[in-house]
Amino acid sequence: MIARTTVDAVFDAARVEEVIGDFVQLKKSGSNFKGLSPFSDERTPSFMVSPVKQIWKDFSSGKGGNAVTFIMEHEHFTFPEAIKYLANKYGIEIEETEQTDEQKQMQDEKESMFLVSKFASEWFAGQLKTDEGRAIGYSYFKERGFTDETINYFQLGYSPEQWSAFTDAAIKAGYKVDFLEKTGLTIVKDDKQFDRFKGRVMFPIRSMSGRVLGLGGRILDSSKKAAKYLNSPQSEIYDKSKVLYGIYEAKQAMAKEDLCYLVEGYTDVIQLYQAGIQNVVSSSGTALTTEQIRLISRLTKNITVLYDGDAAGLRAAIRGIDLILEAGMNVRVCTFPEGEDPDSFAKSHTESEIRTFLKDNAVDFIRFKSGLLKDEAAGDPIKKAGMIREIVQSISKIPDEISREIYVQESAAILDIGEDVLFSTLAQMRNAEISEVRKKNRREQEAQTMQKVPNAPAAAVVDRREVLERNIIRILLLYGDRDEEFIEEYIQEPDGNEIEVIKKKESKPVYEKIFLDLQEDEVEFSNAYFKNLYPKLIDIFLMQGKIDVNTVMSELEDQEAQLIADLIMDEDRYQLSKWEEKQIFVKQKDDTVATYVTDTILNFRRLMIAEKVKALYSDLKPSIDEEDNLEALTSVIDYNKLNQHLGKRLNRVI
Repeated sequence: MIARTTVDAVFDAARVEEVIGDFVQLKKSGSNFKGLSPFSDERTPSFMVSPVKQIWKDFSSGKGGNAVTFIMEHEHFTFPEAIKYLANKYGIEIEETEQTDEQKQMQDEKESMFLVSKFASEWFAGQLKTDEGRAIGYSYFKERGFTDETINYFQLGYSPEQWSAFTDAAIKAGYKVDFLEKTGLTIVKDDKQFDRFKGRVMFPIRSMSGRVLGLGGRILDSSKKAAKYLNSPQSEIYDKSKVLYGIYEAKQAMAKEDLCYLVEGYTDVIQLYQAGIQNVVSSSGTALTTEQIRLISRLTKNITVLYDGDAAGLRAAIRGIDLILEAGMNVRVCTFPEGEDPDSFAKSHTESEIRTFLKDNAVDFIRFKSGLLKDEAAGDPIKKAGMIREIVQSISKIPDEISREIYVQESAAILDIGEDVLFSTLAQMRNAEISEVRKKNRREQEAQTMQKVPNAPAAAVVDRREVLERNIIRILLLYGDRDEEFIEEYIQEPDGNEIEVIKKKESKPVYEKIFLDLQEDEVEFSNAYFKNLYPKLIDIFLMQGKIDVNTVMSELEDQEAQLIADLIMDEDRYQLSKWEEKQIFVKQKDDTVATYVTDTILNFRRLMIAEKVKALYSDLKPSIDEEDNLEALTSVIDYNKLNQHLGKRLNRVI
């Protein structure tokens, strides 16, 4: 267990913009930073980071929190893991107390798989120092031209030729066969266990934060009837469609240069990195996916695809282009001379020569695709028509209208065809896509309707009480310690029977105003989170007179901490236009805080009155003698008068 002093030191040192900046490309936006969400597929940035408040909010997914919660969400870390990660980042010494057996057993399955993968990576790397490892694995890497520094940096390794060398070592070290099997490191058949990667050189595949997600292995004996490359199977921690080899090593260079080079294989990445081109990642031999592109888009919007000059490489480049365009990315393609690939080219050239070649030979996708297809369609009008449709199909994927128009103009010049023809074809394609999307949505809605349970309740409407409860918590967080002048009403009965309302201006802290008014009305929150959070915040105010939001978040449960982040980061996006129809008239932030607070409380009172009147009506008895209902009806009249008075104070016509 991590000592509280270490946790406090981490919270004091960690800067949320620095932590998130390692994973998301952030740009200044007023006093905040903005970037693309790392949790959803979006093209317009809605991920906000507040350096002043030291919190973040992702408006596309609804997630939010501080530096620690970001690491937990993004890397699927436990709280202790996130603290250790940040402590390492900021050079903080970790004080720990020994875990009990019960606490060790409570480690979740995913964490156990991460630990097994880390052990495997370190064990395979260690095998390069054995006689077999040096003779086979280490020699292979040296033949590829990798330096010792590169081998260590990428944690390259070797899996011995024996059937169960790794499995036996892992079991001896205390790792369970169950987790060895779930990570795919060990294959279990009946009562036999053997290594998946035996006789292969090993490439650990790391997440953006450096955790080992899986491994790739290359066989060295070409005479064997086995796949040349073998990756870890799909698991709780490894999904090849969502991983890019080299992303951990490349992330800083990608963000700094605002460019990503995309290659096919592990050795392409390593050789280019060793040559000085560090902003390079690989799709690990699999077809490029939208999830992989989204991973790149967190760091840069610019991709240059580097592929072999052979036919297979060029076809792979074409398949990936449309996906990249659809994601709103800028894509260029660079092919190498025949017989060369990124690995061999980087090995035989200096950094300066490589950079010059990439700069001079990278072309936009229109020139690349048209040049490629032109050769195939030479002298054949039908093939040329098909080629033009393919290019327009790619342009139709681009979400930005201006970019589409520019590419149409360029294509018309390159292909020697009228712009109007291309625009017409583009419009037809986009209309067909829109129509298909609408059909798909209709089919999904119909399917959902068919699956509905008979007599199921209708979708819930906006819960007015929850909206107001949320707003009260938000006010406490944003303005709780501010002193404001409130107009208080006191009812006074002089000698006569008339009731006189005395109004006085009184200065008091916002939290005190809310606490006293809600206590007077005996308000009890209905939302479970707000019900639990409200007394905690009030207690802090009553004891300290103010709140340090970051400190409070570090001491709350995850859901409550995220709720606080949501409420604070919603400050500039708080919309109430539709709530007016439901008579929830909460002032906007440009009004005075005192009015804002008063109106919220008055609306809460009116809501309680409405609930009380509804209850009284439901209690009315269907009796001939109206006197049985007189008391209830009198109460309804009194409540309605009070409601009208509150409406006047809110300047509303009731």
